[in-house]
Amino acid sequence: MYEHESCGVRISVSPDYLEDESIPEEGRFVWAYTIEIENTGEHPVQLIARKWVITDANGRTEHVQGMGVIGEQPVIEPGERFRYTSGAPLPTSSGFMSGSYEMRRGDGESFAATIPGFSLDRPSDRLWLH
Repeated sequence: MYEHESCGVRISVSPDYLEDESIPEEGRFVWAYTIEIENTGEHPVQLIARKWVITDANGRTEHVQGMGVIGEQPVIEPGERFRYTSGAPLPTSSGFMSGSYEMRRGDGESFAATIPGFSLDRPSDRLWLH
C-alpha cells in the first residue's frame, strides 16, 4: 500500500499484477490498481481531473490526463472516502506510476492532490532481501 496526504486529501494506492490478463511472451503485462481518496479536511472536495506519468522498465514515459476517474467526478464529503479500481498495461514486466488529481473545494478553489508514486512489479520478479 502506498499513501500520501496533501491539502486535506489522503490518497492510498494498492497495485495488483493481473497474471490472467497478461501475455509475457507478447510483451503485455497488466496491473490493476485500487485507489482510495479520503477527505480529511473540513470542507467537501470534488475530483475534477487526473494526470498520470507512467514509466516502463525501459524508461519510456507516457503522460495520461483526463476529466474525472472511471467516468465520474465524485464529491467527497469531510470524513468520507471514494474508492475505485482501474488498470494499466505495460510492454515490460515492471514500471512505475505517479500523478495528481485536480480537486476543487466547495468555495471554488482548486488544488492538486498528489497521488503517491507506486511500483508495478510482477510478484515472481520481486527481489527479496534477508
